[in-house]
Amino acid sequence: MSVGIGERWLRAAYAGAPWLRTLRPLEALYRLAVARRARAYAEGRRDVWRAPVPVVVVGNITLGGTGKSPLVAWLARHLQERGWSPGILSRGYGGRSAHYPLCLTDETPAAASGDEPRMLADQTGVPVVVDPDRPRGARRLLEKGCDMLLSDDGLQHIGLGRDLEILVVDGHWGLGNGRCLPAGPLREPAGRLASVDAVVINGELRRPLPTAGHAMTLEPTAWRPLAGGARRPVSPPPFDGEVHAVAGIGRPARFFATLRELGLEVHPHPFGDHHRFTAADLAFGDDLPVVMTAKDAVKCRDLAGPGIWVLEVEAAPEPGFVDWLDMRLAAL
Repeated sequence: MSVGIGERWLRAAYAGAPWLRTLRPLEALYRLAVARRARAYAEGRRDVWRAPVPVVVVGNITLGGTGKSPLVAWLARHLQERGWSPGILSRGYGGRSAHYPLCLTDETPAAASGDEPRMLADQTGVPVVVDPDRPRGARRLLEKGCDMLLSDDGLQHIGLGRDLEILVVDGHWGLGNGRCLPAGPLREPAGRLASVDAVVINGELRRPLPTAGHAMTLEPTAWRPLAGGARRPVSPPPFDGEVHAVAGIGRPARFFATLRELGLEVHPHPFGDHHRFTAADLAFGDDLPVVMTAKDAVKCRDLAGPGIWVLEVEAAPEPGFVDWLDMRLAAL
């Protein structure tokens, strides 16, 4: 298992480890830098580029996975059903491309785009553009005929103007110890929740938040072989009950818990978020099936073989959020 110093620090930040108190002087400097940057945009000393079409930003203020990318995929499908032509804009964390903006095609590898953009392109079929310069990437989506832009993990990229901000929180971890980097997991102070248009809570909320939010769950929808082939129903699984489960996502334990809820006996193998898998990572010396997330699957296409399965999941926001969203879309 490949869990590095960064992952151990993240666990400590969410658990509120006492030793993090020694980092609070650095946290004060970080908060000051965040406030100065926001003030520079607000006062016009740094430019904010506004697109001629609506922009919806989906993001979080915590390090680690919250489930925002599945919500972006759901939003893309929802918008298409209502007659929009959405496009997805991403920073492409973990990817390296020789040129930007990078417009994903079926042949674009996850190594170039990053795992989440590759997954979103596969799941939605809408145009996906990766660019560290968000306004430049947004202009490319406009050239492709998009009339609604979804910015994945774009909450802190305030150089791109937005019409709606949706903040996703992991219900299990909440805001951790409530401290900003490096004394805690927050990218921005907790007060940021009060300024967004909607807060979506992924899973059962175990820690109180300073504001109310809409509930969301991640629902398993199908199994598919990594090597290609027809999708299978979630239940019963297309293999016996004992499996090796690998996960290089923000919170692997969530994936393992989902598998157990499906009745599987899980041998868990957690890896760091955005982990780049090798054949050795999937070799366990027995004939048990290996199961993984869709996010990890896009990085393992060259490792595909018999007995490796992918569990597809979809975001399922509560009806109140859908009603709120449709009302705001109508206003846009």
